[in-house]
Amino acid sequence: PRSLLQTHRQCPPRGARTMRPTAWRQMAASVRGRPPPAMSLAAVRSQQWHVVDARGQHVGRLAARIAPVLVGKHKPIWEPHRHEHGDFIVVVNAGEVEFTGKKWAQKVYYRHSGYPGGLKRRTAAEMQRRKPGEVLRKAVLGMLPRNKLRRIFDSRLKIFAGETHPHHAQLAGLRAGWSPLEDIAPPGSLV
Repeated sequence: PRSLLQTHRQCPPRGARTMRPTAWRQMAASVRGRPPPAMSLAAVRSQQWHVVDARGQHVGRLAARIAPVLVGKHKPIWEPHRHEHGDFIVVVNAGEVEFTGKKWAQKVYYRHSGYPGGLKRRTAAEMQRRKPGEVLRKAVLGMLPRNKLRRIFDSRLKIFAGETHPHHAQLAGLRAGWSPLEDIAPPGSLV
């Protein structure tokens, strides 16, 4: 008969069925005395800058294209707990986005001051008139994961109402390579 200790050793560790194969290999390597493989610095530093022209684009469709790039899901090295894989996105002409149907008048954004009776409401047209691009920012934020990384991803989204923006130096290296948003980039930004 086996002892309790021998039976325990043969059982897989807690959570083994839910672990990814790479995580299982890293854990097994660390148990055997070898350190787990470190992520390369090139993979960590591979954040790129993308520029997107929002003129004539529908808000939801554009936000659905931007959110995965902010998180970094377009890269083969993506991991859900790492924020280093997400790219920076500069959106120009955000004041000229479009909604379908009557959403400019019917879509309402709510916020609360925290005091009794402090519920504030604004239509999408008011939001766009007061702060162009905030409608697009709220749409993208609604598609990001609701965790501690959300603020980091939001800080990488740069939205501008017009064509001018201060990020020309960061976009200087944009000319070479593939971009997941190249079909909605402004003309002349990619060569």
